[in-house]
Amino acid sequence: MPRRLMTGQIIAMILLTPFGLAFIYAGVHEYLRLRSSDGASYGLVYDEETGTTHISGIAEHEDAYDPEEFDPNDFNGSDDEAGKS
Repeated sequence: MPRRLMTGQIIAMILLTPFGLAFIYAGVHEYLRLRSSDGASYGLVYDEETGTTHISGIAEHEDAYDPEEFDPNDFNGSDDEAGKS
């Protein structure tokens, strides 16, 4: 019986190891990138085509999306305008 338990633990370790290594690699890669670029500026970026926002790196010369300044009525592809015609 102890031999079967050991086999199950080995199989679980073999299956989970690639995910753990990928997670560690991504963390180290992000840390080195952050350190080499003297810090990164992240913020909301507005996509006018879809009317959605997502978090992304923002260039130094660009301003982050401010939800307080956004007026949904100004969006060209809104559902309200489509329903009016």
